[in-house]
Amino acid sequence: MSTPDQWPLWEVFVRSKNGLSHKHSGSLHAPDAEMALKNARDVYTRRSEGTSIWVVPSSAIVASAPDEKEVLFAPSDDKVYRHPTFYEIPDEVGHM
Repeated sequence: MSTPDQWPLWEVFVRSKNGLSHKHSGSLHAPDAEMALKNARDVYTRRSEGTSIWVVPSSAIVASAPDEKEVLFAPSDDKVYRHPTFYEIPDEVGHM
């Protein structure tokens, strides 16, 4: 039988109210998705503050590294199609 220190790590996301986004609430170890969901409910929504819970295996999450910030989030000035300055607007359209 496996022990808790061998169980996979799960990331828990809780939606506090309908219409809001799920927010990362924390992590927990569980043997499977069903147990992860039950444990997440017990640990992160003890006072009925949630309307929805997502559990995701940590191994399924791919994230950027902070030192990659410049490469990933730099402006795309070299992509002229993102800047509609070369389009001609017909006179009947008026001001946009």
